Amino acid sequence: MELSEALPLGELAAAFAALPVFPLFDTAYFIVSVLYLKYEPGAVEMSRKSPFASWLCAMLHCFGSYILADLLLGEAPIGYFSNNSSVMLATAVWYLIFFCPMNLFYKCVSFLPMKLIFVAMKEVVRVRKIAAGVHHAHHLYHHGWFVMMATGWVKGSGVALMSNFEQLLRGVWKPETNEILHMSFPAKASLYGTVLFTLQQTHWLPISEANLIFFFTMFMIICKVFMTATHSHASPFAPVENLICPVLFGSLSSGHPSHHHDHHGASHEVSHPPPPPAKSKEELNEGMRKRKAKKAE
Repeated sequence: MELSEALPLGELAAAFAALPVFPLFDTAYFIVSVLYLKYEPGAVEMSRKSPFASWLCAMLHCFGSYILADLLLGEAPIGYFSNNSSVMLATAVWYLIFFCPMNLFYKCVSFLPMKLIFVAMKEVVRVRKIAAGVHHAHHLYHHGWFVMMATGWVKGSGVALMSNFEQLLRGVWKPETNEILHMSFPAKASLYGTVLFTLQQTHWLPISEANLIFFFTMFMIICKVFMTATHSHASPFAPVENLICPVLFGSLSSGHPSHHHDHHGASHEVSHPPPPPAKSKEELNEGMRKRKAKKAE
């Protein structure tokens, strides 16, 4: 018996999954995405110096996930830009946030109660994109689990994964901010979510897609709204990861024996300073010639 049949929220979940995201939820998604762009250092100055570069960065924030997913699946990365309504809507949001007189639009959408609503609506779109990415990859590669997970992941966190390229458009190069090395909560949650949707799509998880969309969206909304309201960057997954990761992958000290060896070597060098480096043959000959010249004088 499928787990979804025993859930009383089946009809609500089905109605929620069928809810259209354009234009209302997509507008919220674009607003939050462009807001995060404006928060970046130098983004406002760049919009005055080079509006086209600022617009390109805004389009990457709004549609970067579609570009990456199309690249993974061998489709035209510019194909989504044929959706004129979405591109024009995102462009209008970018213009109002950066160039509205007296910053009125920016002040309204960045007002915390309004921003929390937009953040919640953005998570609705994110989960839909993850589910759609896994479903599309499953249609093309029926048994390609890793293809499904990769496609769903970039659909949910493509903007973060393209952050280094987007920084180059703004004239910034920060390779240490690579999203693979330091995953943010949306990227990590998208990764875990795409695993769940892949298991559901391959019938290893006994739950309907509509129920999974509903429950995972509620989880994402609660987490993101709480983190935004409290200005917190702590990941809700951290307590579980701190318990599981040392068991599966080892701790830092046990996983790097060479570091342990260098630590003892360093303490040994502190107590017994190393001898000065030996002089080369040319230095010895040069010193001898100087001494002979001094004696001759």
